[in-house]
Amino acid sequence: MTAIVLDERGYRRLVSVQWRDIRTERLLLRPLRPDDRDDVVAIQTDPRTHCHDPAAPTRGEADVKFTAWLEHWNAHGFGYLAVLPLGSAELIGVGGLQHTQFDGLPLLNLYYRLRPTAWGRGYATELASAVVEWAERDLPGLPVQISVHTTNEPSLRVAERLGFTVCAESFSDGTTSQHFRKPR
Repeated sequence: MTAIVLDERGYRRLVSVQWRDIRTERLLLRPLRPDDRDDVVAIQTDPRTHCHDPAAPTRGEADVKFTAWLEHWNAHGFGYLAVLPLGSAELIGVGGLQHTQFDGLPLLNLYYRLRPTAWGRGYATELASAVVEWAERDLPGLPVQISVHTTNEPSLRVAERLGFTVCAESFSDGTTSQHFRKPR
């Protein structure tokens, strides 16, 4: 597969992407598969996983989003991942990177959402750190950005632990978000 990256002069170019599952100290991060749909939709529609958002998506909205995530994988050879504890078949979350644009700049959106039973264990930082490291190695030149509602203190701490700093702030759907990137 190929992905678009920015070279040192800011010009777009294509690079080859060869995805390999990522194993961290405690997690397996692998591509989403069609049979992950029910687990991912359940996580996405759980109101507890949207306590800092205006509302959780409906099942239909989450289903459409999941399909779009699979299409991103097919088009680019990477994307959002299934998150599983090592040695377990239980899907505890979804997270990873996808192409997006912010103020006209192509970049990678860092995203994660975990089941409430997985909260407080450092999994978000562990998976985010692993995918950012992968992006820096395999998709050089594309900035990684994480956008966080200002009320979401745990995710604000994840951005801080990653060494990201605020690059912008926005207001939509009745809430303020901060957008973080790693300084170059």
